[in-house]
Amino acid sequence: MNLREIIKRGNFDLHMHTTASDGVLSPAEIVKMAVSKGIESIAITDHDTLQGINEAVETGKKYGLNVISGIELSTKYKGKNIDILGYGIEESNQLQETLQEIRDHRENRAHLILKKFAELGINISEKDIKQHSDGDVIARPHIAKAVVDRGYAQNVQEVFDLYLADGKPCAVDKMVLSPEEGISLIHESGGLAVLAHPLLIRDDTIVEELLNLSLDGIEVWHRKHSLEDSNRYKTLAEKYNKIMTGGSDYHFEEHALGEFGYKP
Repeated sequence: MNLREIIKRGNFDLHMHTTASDGVLSPAEIVKMAVSKGIESIAITDHDTLQGINEAVETGKKYGLNVISGIELSTKYKGKNIDILGYGIEESNQLQETLQEIRDHRENRAHLILKKFAELGINISEKDIKQHSDGDVIARPHIAKAVVDRGYAQNVQEVFDLYLADGKPCAVDKMVLSPEEGISLIHESGGLAVLAHPLLIRDDTIVEELLNLSLDGIEVWHRKHSLEDSNRYKTLAEKYNKIMTGGSDYHFEEHALGEFGYKP
C-alpha cells in the first residue's frame, strides 16, 4: 500500500462505512458500487471494528478493485471528538483487545440509552436495534432507526435532534481513546494514522496541535469540505509534511461514493 501513489493516481475513495458499523451497504455491496463507478482504490474504515474487511478484500479481488484495510477510531482531545483513520491495518492482539473493550462499552451504552428512552415513554428493545446492525458494533444510528421504526419519530435526524445528540435527554458518553492512544494503536498494527475530516473539529488551532503529534496524514478532501477548506488543509499538510487523503465518508445513499471534492 502506497497512499501517496494512490492519491497521485486520483481515482480513489478512502473513507467509507459498511453494515459492520453504521453504513447501509454490506462490504461486498459497497465494493460493487465502487466498481460500478470506476473507482480503482477504496478503504473500508468502519467505526472501531475490522469486521467488514475480509469480505470487502475478497470481493475486491473478484472485481479487480484495490481494497485497503482500514478503521476509524474514536478519540477525544480538549473536549473535541477527534476521529483517526487507520490505513493498512493488520490485526494485532492489542488492537483486538482494545476494540473488544470498546464494543463491550458500546453495548452497555446502548442499554443505558434504552433505559433513558423508556423513562420518556419510548420503548425500544435490543432486538429492535439489532435489526439494523449486521456487524458487532451498536451505534447511535442503529438506535435512531429503531425509534423511527416504532413510530416515535419521522426520521433519524429528528431522533438525534430531540434525543441522541450530545447534551440531549438520551445521550450517553461513549468510551474513547486519546489521539495519542489511537495513533499508537494504529502504528502498532502496521498502519498509517490520518486525521479525519478536520473541518468537523471546528478549531484549526487544535488541528495544528494534532498535526504536531505522530500522525502520518490529514484528510484534505471530504464531502463536507469546501474548496477553500480543502486548500487550507492542503497547506497544513505541506507545512507539517503529512500525507494528504480524501474520501466521501459514505454511510448511505445521500453520500455520493467517490465524490468529495478531490483536486490534485
